[in-house]
This record gives sequence, C-alpha cells and structure tokens, in this order.
Amino acid sequence: MRGPQADKPSVFIIHPVKRQTSSPPEEHARSPERCLEEACGLAAAIDLEIANAQCVPFAAIRPSTLFGKGKVESLGEEIKALDVQLAVMNCALTPIQQRNLERAWDVKVLDRTALILEIFGDRARTREGRLQVELAHLEYQRSRLVRSWTHLERQRGGVGFLGGPGETQIESDRRILLQKITSLKRQLETVKRTRALHRSARRQVPYPVIALVGYTNAGKSTLFNRLTAADVHAENLLFATLDPTMRRLDLPSGAQAILSDTVGFISDLPTELIAAFSATLEEVLEADVIVHVRDIADPDTEAQERDVLSILKQLGVGQDEAGPSDRHMVIALNKADQIDETERLTQRPLGRHSHLISAMTGEGVEALLNDLDVLISAQRRIVSLNLHGENIGAAMAWLYDHGQVREREEGPEGAVQMRVALTPPDIGRFEKRFGYGLINMPDMLAQTG
Repeated sequence: MRGPQADKPSVFIIHPVKRQTSSPPEEHARSPERCLEEACGLAAAIDLEIANAQCVPFAAIRPSTLFGKGKVESLGEEIKALDVQLAVMNCALTPIQQRNLERAWDVKVLDRTALILEIFGDRARTREGRLQVELAHLEYQRSRLVRSWTHLERQRGGVGFLGGPGETQIESDRRILLQKITSLKRQLETVKRTRALHRSARRQVPYPVIALVGYTNAGKSTLFNRLTAADVHAENLLFATLDPTMRRLDLPSGAQAILSDTVGFISDLPTELIAAFSATLEEVLEADVIVHVRDIADPDTEAQERDVLSILKQLGVGQDEAGPSDRHMVIALNKADQIDETERLTQRPLGRHSHLISAMTGEGVEALLNDLDVLISAQRRIVSLNLHGENIGAAMAWLYDHGQVREREEGPEGAVQMRVALTPPDIGRFEKRFGYGLINMPDMLAQTG
C-alpha cells in the first residue's frame, strides 16, 4: 500500500476474524473483506491515512490481548516497520485488552466503538449533537480509567467535602467523570423537553412527520435534498450527517408534511451512542411514517437491513399495543442507477410499500412520494365527539397530545364539542381509555387540511 502522507495521522487497521467452527455461517453474513472495507471507510471519515489494513484470523479470544502471544508480536513488528501513530481494532476491546495491546505495540490503540465516537465528535455541529457525543465519550471512558491514567496508584489528601483523606486518584477521576455525566444528562433532558414542546406545537397543525432512516451512507441526505429542494450536506462518506434536519415536504395531493433526516445506523453501533442520541432518535419514534433507505448497490444490503431493523427494534419502532406492525414503514431501495438490468430484476416483486429509486437521478421518486401521500392521508381521520363528565379535562389533554384539534366549542353544562384528526389506533385507544364513542367523519386529513 502507499506510504502515509505527512499531514495525516497514519493508521494500521486490523479486523479480527475468528476461525470457522463446525456451525454453518449465518445467511447474508458480511465477509471479513467487506468488514475490513467498512473499517477503512470509518478511518477515512476522520481523514486518517491508512498505512495497512488486514484481516487477522485467530482461534480463541485471549482475555488479556485478544490474540495469542505470537500474533501480537508479529503484528507489533509490522506496526513498528510502518511507523504508524495509531492501530485500529475493528471489534470491541475490553479495557485490559486495549491497555495491553498499547503496551505491546507502543502505539495508541482504538477499538471500533472509540473510532465511531471519534467520528461523531468530529462531525457534531449543533449544541445538542456536541452534548450527545460528549456524553457518549464520557460513558465510554468511565470503564477505561484503568487504561486512561498513569497516576492511579497515587493518593492525595482530601480538600473540603469532596475528596476525603486517602482518596485514591482513580476514585477522584471516577467521581469527576460521574459529575460531568450527570451534568450532561441534565442538559440533554432539557433538550428532550424542548423537542417535546416542538412536537406538541407541530401536532396543532396538520403536518405529519416522515423520518428517513437507514444504514450510514445509504443516500438519506441525497434523497432528503431531492424531496425538499434543501441543501443538506450529502457526501459519499460514512456518517456525513449527524445533526438531525427537518424541512417541509409538499406531497402530490397538495398536503404538506415534515421530513426529518436522521443519523445513519451502522453494525455494532455502540450502546453508548444509542443511549446518548436518544433525544435525536425520539424524532423517529414520533414519526407518522418511516422511510427505510437501503443502498441496493451494496453487496451487504441484506445485512445492513437487519442491522437497521435491529436498532429500530431497540428504539421501540415497529411495535404498538397490538404487537408488531410494519404499516408505517416504506422501503426505498436506493442507488438504482448503480445496478444493472439483471440486478434490477432480482428486486421484483418489491412489495406494496417498496420502491426502487435513485436519489441522484430522481428515478422512482415520484412513485415514492405518491405512496407517502396515500399513507399520510389514510392515517388520520377527522372525528367529532361530545365530551362530558368528570374525565373531561383528562380526555381533552389526551386529544391535544395525540391528535390535531380542528374545532372546539363549549356546550351546555360544561360539555365540550370537538373535531379532532386522529389515527385509527389512537381512536381505539381513546375509546378504550375514556369510554367515549367517536363519530367518524367521511373526510380525510389530506382533504380537509
């Protein structure tokens, strides 16, 4: 491979591959070569110069170094010969493994989680994004104090109320980390409340929300720009978009919606990031329709689909009180311009809410928009009801939280007449909870907005 450039940190990328056991390989599993290629893409995303990249087989996990002694030594010789500044292990390392490999190789070692955190730290632009990345970093460092500090054996005398006599430095450092984490979580709770207020305000106008989700670099931002005529940063780069963006979307019927572009997912997404970015990912939970954008030209598209659906499941997407449901999910098989006619035929039949598209050329986008229009129009119906009795306050609050109130009129003896746009599931939930019978009106949301 070409030598490292002087102005970029050089890196040796290692993808550990456990030797095959007697069990058959998982269907649609990624090949080691594709996993290594993705790791190189992650490194390129933060402008690292790749001096070498290897798939390294091993028979069994060693708790101290992951690899056996001989493999650690041979890799150390290669790292020394290349004179790199960084080694990246495309897997999760324990704190002990990370520390021991750094000592053996005499270079800084990052695992996959740390590399993704570095990318997020480099890309976050908004205050919210920076808060979320900092929280994820601190949660990650919290388990690695044993590796991160060289003065842990020292003790110091206590000052004031915080550091008691004989408090070890590691205890002090852990306490400081916990204080920072607590502070960041408080700030992110404020962000969540602000987002909840924004969502509540959006419910008062007839603008349903459509969220774009998908594997990183699947083309979400390019599709977002085409649908909304926006100028969101879109690049052939992993995690080009971190901070969520929302724009108005004009549907073919004349109805309007809000389109949300979200952070891309990736295999083995660190749990620290899923937790830290929950404030952002709540936008997906609140969406009326989710568009799953898939890179159909990627050889690992099936595995990527499983990864995205797995993360969505962790977030609670695709579940309702009646059980699993996919009625709000639309599949956009993107990058049709990058596959040949034979590959196109393998994508048929696509299914009722699946569309072969190209965000770059516009192919299939009109059909996608029409499908979104139909789904949005079908989801909410205008219903009228007469509220009365002692639960009237709670019923009205519930309707304002879950529906779009169109009309409200005070009636005799404290009764209230209302016309509200509600989804069919919410109609059922309201009737079950409050016992009111709703009168369905014939007009649809898109026709009455």
